[in-house]
Amino acid sequence: MSSAELHDLTLAEAAGRIKAKELSPVEYTKALVARSEALQPQLFAYLTPTYDLAIDHAKVAEQDIAAGNYRGGMHGIPYAVKDIYDTAGILTTGQSKTNIDRVPDADCTAVVKLRDAGAILTGKLTTHEFAHGGPSFDLPWPPARNPWNTAHFTGGSSSGSGAAVAAGLVPVALGTDTGGSIRSPAGLCGLAGMKPTYGRVSRAGVIPNSYTYDHCGPLTRTAHDSAIVLNAIAGYDPADPASANAPVEDFTAGIGDGIKGMRIAVIRHFWERDSKVHAELPAAMETAIDVLRSLGAEIEEIELRELQYYQDVKVVTAEAEVLSINLRELQSRPQDFGQDFRVRCLPACLFSAEDYVRAGRERRAITTEMAKLYRRFDLFMTANTSAAPRIDKHDPSTFMRTPSFTTPFNCTGGPALALLCGFTSDGLPLSMQLAGRPFDDSKVLQAGHAYEQAEGWFKKRPSLVAGEAPADISPHPWVPDTGHVPNGVRVRAEQAALNMGLNLPPDIMEELVAVAPYALAMAGRLYRDNAREDEVSSIFDVGRA
Repeated sequence: MSSAELHDLTLAEAAGRIKAKELSPVEYTKALVARSEALQPQLFAYLTPTYDLAIDHAKVAEQDIAAGNYRGGMHGIPYAVKDIYDTAGILTTGQSKTNIDRVPDADCTAVVKLRDAGAILTGKLTTHEFAHGGPSFDLPWPPARNPWNTAHFTGGSSSGSGAAVAAGLVPVALGTDTGGSIRSPAGLCGLAGMKPTYGRVSRAGVIPNSYTYDHCGPLTRTAHDSAIVLNAIAGYDPADPASANAPVEDFTAGIGDGIKGMRIAVIRHFWERDSKVHAELPAAMETAIDVLRSLGAEIEEIELRELQYYQDVKVVTAEAEVLSINLRELQSRPQDFGQDFRVRCLPACLFSAEDYVRAGRERRAITTEMAKLYRRFDLFMTANTSAAPRIDKHDPSTFMRTPSFTTPFNCTGGPALALLCGFTSDGLPLSMQLAGRPFDDSKVLQAGHAYEQAEGWFKKRPSLVAGEAPADISPHPWVPDTGHVPNGVRVRAEQAALNMGLNLPPDIMEELVAVAPYALAMAGRLYRDNAREDEVSSIFDVGRA
């Protein structure tokens, strides 16, 4: 088999050939390393490659398999990780200038599990700063480019993970998902992206974004591929306080059982009423619904709360946590963070302790509401992403103004899978989501596999030519517009920053002031007449049916 064909293999296909000794792990790894080296100048997918180490590990895997010591579906499979996963002796920066020289002493749990499964680490991938922010051009490294059109955004924050898998540099990359950071790049790059149930995959040794919202999981070509990866990385880990001490099934066991009789709730208002979408997405969603129905699923439309509500709940909690985690550096060196990161997390200085508690109470209300729906439905289906925008048109303030399709399932903690559901007339991917009950990850993957096999979108590949330059773009810093901000809000923002010990330079203070109205509006929308007994959500009810 030529190296040109090897990069097109799904993980499941490669694993099957390796198990049958029809594909050499060394040959496979060398082919993907060569492709990665050739396409890195176009895609900027890697921050720190470990190609030589990968080839050495591939030789060990090949020897073990030849000796009859095959360990399972990840044995001999190259993979890469977002640069917030700790790797012993290998630079792990979080793509932040404030962390530029950090080399961990130990591997994170997920990397340990993959090493034990015989997988081959090829390097550390581009991310948004500390798995936050956006495609920043004011950091020491360039942001990743979308393989379907290098003038366009990959999605994030697992940006390099999306680019690497879509371009065939590796068949799987690990990402994290706090508000959609696996599913967004999976959607914009035309992949399957699996956010497992909260606590299903250990976060130990992964640089935190938000303690109560962070999930770890894979980006792959297909749902079946993601199931293979979860078999290797899922499981209880006492080193992670949120890890679920629950049995772990074989996620591939029923992957081909189909969806006949499954009850699927379609959340249409998310894409028709609650958010602006690409003009071609609604038709793609209708076709996907028809496919699921033709496969024997029972389809029913339901209404949940407005999409913005979930965004408010998540942002008030998670941004407060991001700010707290990074507060010391933001106090001492705010200018060393990228603008995108600052614009997202600095407004959290405006959130009060009461705001944080109210958001937690509302999240508990969400999980309580969903528990009733879990008794009626097996799965939930809605949109994931529209077409990727140009990377140089990014506006960091949209984070506070535009709700995401992915956030509701971060609030619930249940599994959610991004799936390619078509392309625009310009050739950019469109994406849907299937979500399920907590710990029903296998059913979500089973349904995703059935859909993929019926439609076959996953077989399409981007056209990339080694040696070509990335598309010309014109990035420019976001200029904060404070003309609309009432003076009272300005004073409140300035005082909140000082109370937090944030002595911000004037230009950074203007960034905070510009987005302060949006942050205050989010917190204000969460005000309810709560009873004294209304408790906040906790790790014990997030991810629990």
